[in-house]
Amino acid sequence: MIPKDETFNGTWPYLPNFCDAAGFQQHYVDIGEGEPTICLHGEPTWGYLYRNMIPKLAANTRVIVPDHMGFGKSETPADREYTLQAHTENLTALIDSLELEKITFVMQDWGGPIGTAYTVRHPTKVKRLIYMNTIAGYGRVPETTTSINNSPWFKWIGEGLESGRTEQVLRNAGSTVLSIMKIIGFQNSNVIDDVWIEAYSSPFPDYQSSIGVYEFPIDAYLGRIVDYVLDGASGVPDLQSKPAILLEGLEDRAIPPDRAIAGFKSLWPDAPVIELPGVGHFCQEDAPDLLVSHILRFFQTNP
Repeated sequence: MIPKDETFNGTWPYLPNFCDAAGFQQHYVDIGEGEPTICLHGEPTWGYLYRNMIPKLAANTRVIVPDHMGFGKSETPADREYTLQAHTENLTALIDSLELEKITFVMQDWGGPIGTAYTVRHPTKVKRLIYMNTIAGYGRVPETTTSINNSPWFKWIGEGLESGRTEQVLRNAGSTVLSIMKIIGFQNSNVIDDVWIEAYSSPFPDYQSSIGVYEFPIDAYLGRIVDYVLDGASGVPDLQSKPAILLEGLEDRAIPPDRAIAGFKSLWPDAPVIELPGVGHFCQEDAPDLLVSHILRFFQTNP
């Protein structure tokens, strides 16, 4: 857990806020005015991933950037389950405590399944959906698309489970976070410096603090998310009624782009899909200004 006032040499200048509605100290940024835009991160990052997008988004909307349990400046309780259901319920508690309505979700990596799981259960609270290198979890894809288990990331997860390598690397994320991100599909090495490394490694000083980093991919690889996803299936028609867009970095090594695009189109056949050559899984690091320009245009066309 990062000290609450840490700014990482001014690269994270945002006032820290904390909510205990879910039974732990959850950190979030809350800046700007208007309808709420909630930016959701994934594995193994935190709100810092959105640092270069927050100012321009906050000039047009109220931007809320939570850190999931076990990530960033949020607490890492040892007695909690780190599952899709738990993270979604934590998000629900935060949204309820802030009394948010007309939400736009900006979702990347695990942010997609979490934001989608919230939307199918609380459709009246959500106005727009922005997917970035992620999936909703309800799309139907042809057999010809690349299997997620055949992506470099999930191959790496599976190949190291029996030997214990996967657990050792992921549960020591304080020293391995850059390596993890490169396996998943990190492209823009120009942003890496000592401050960047410190920002992404600081949440994980030891084995216990890295539990979220390990449990996220294991939750998917072992299929533990399936029952919770299926439980929300009745809300898919409401999900499909929302304006949606997919911004897809084509150098993703975790979620095959052809699969992400096919799944999205099966849910929203007439919605825009923006393909981003040269952009990896961590698209916020590779092309933040480009992402913001597409997001703001999406707001304008879906007021």
